[in-house]
Amino acid sequence: MMNFLLNRLGRTPLSRRRALWGLALVAPNVIGLMVFFGLPILSAFGTSLTEWNGIKPPTAAGFSNFERLFTDPAFWQAVGNTFRLLIFAIPAGFVFSLGAAVLLNQRLRGRGLFRTIYFLPVVTSTVAASIVWTWIFQPRYGLVGNLFAGLGLLDTNWLTRPDLVLIPIGIVMVWQRLGFDMVLFLAGLQAIPRRLQEAAVIDGANRWQRFRHVTLPLLSPTIFLVLVLSTISAFQVFDQVYIMTARVTRGGVGGSATTLSYFLYESGFSRSEFGYASAIALVLFVVILAFTAFQLRLQRVWVYYESEAER
Repeated sequence: MMNFLLNRLGRTPLSRRRALWGLALVAPNVIGLMVFFGLPILSAFGTSLTEWNGIKPPTAAGFSNFERLFTDPAFWQAVGNTFRLLIFAIPAGFVFSLGAAVLLNQRLRGRGLFRTIYFLPVVTSTVAASIVWTWIFQPRYGLVGNLFAGLGLLDTNWLTRPDLVLIPIGIVMVWQRLGFDMVLFLAGLQAIPRRLQEAAVIDGANRWQRFRHVTLPLLSPTIFLVLVLSTISAFQVFDQVYIMTARVTRGGVGGSATTLSYFLYESGFSRSEFGYASAIALVLFVVILAFTAFQLRLQRVWVYYESEAER
C-alpha cells in the first residue's frame, strides 16, 4: 500500500518531495473546505430528512420534503424567476464588462480614474446600493420615473408590477458585478501577447477582425471564468430581492420576484420550516453544481489555452 502511494506521488525522490510539499501547501485550504463547506452540506442533508421548526426536537420525515418541493407551485415559480434573471443578467453583464474592459485597455487620459469608478459598485454595500436603486425606480420622483414621465408614461411602478419587477433587480445585479468582471477581462486582455496583434495588423486585419480572430480566442479562458462565476452569483441572488421589494411585498407581488435563495430564506426563517429549507438548499446546490460541471465539460470545445511553447 505504501509503495502504491509513493508511486502515485512520483517515481523519483525529487518528484515525491515536490508532491508532498504541494499536498502540505494545499492541505489547510482542503481542510477548511471540508470543515466549513463539506460538513454543513452533510448537516443540511440530514436536516432535509426531518421536520423541524428550530424549537421542538426534529422528527424523521424521509424524503417527504423533497416530494413536497417538487410539487410546490411556489418552488417552480422561484425556479422560473431565477432563470429569467440568469438569462438577463449573464449576457448583459458579459457584454458591458467586456466592452468596458476593451475601452479601458486603450491608452486613454484618466484611465486609472475610470477603472476606479467602474469598480466602486463592487465594494459598495449591496443593501445600500439596493436602497438607492429602489429610489431611482420610484415611480413619481425617481430618476427612471422622471425619464418615463417625459416620454408620457406616468406612474410606471417597476417594483410592484409582476411583469416588470425582475428588470430593476437584474439591472442592479449587472451594475454591481460589472467592475469585478471588468477587472478579470482587463487581466486577460493584458496577458495577450502584443506580437500577435502586430502580426494581424501586418496581415491586413482590421480592428474587428483582430478582435474576433485574435483577442476573443486568447481571451476564452477569462470568458469561461467570468461565465462560471456569473452563473453561480445569479443563482444566489438574494439581497436585491429582499431590499428592493420590501416597500410592498417582499419577494414581489404574488411571488413575482422570488428567487430560489429568497424562497429558501422565506421557508427557513419566516415559516421556520428548516427541514424544507434544507431540501431547497440541497436542490440549489445540485443545480449550481450541475451547471458548473456542464460548463467545465463544454469548455473543452471552445476554450483555448496557450501552451508554454507558443508563448
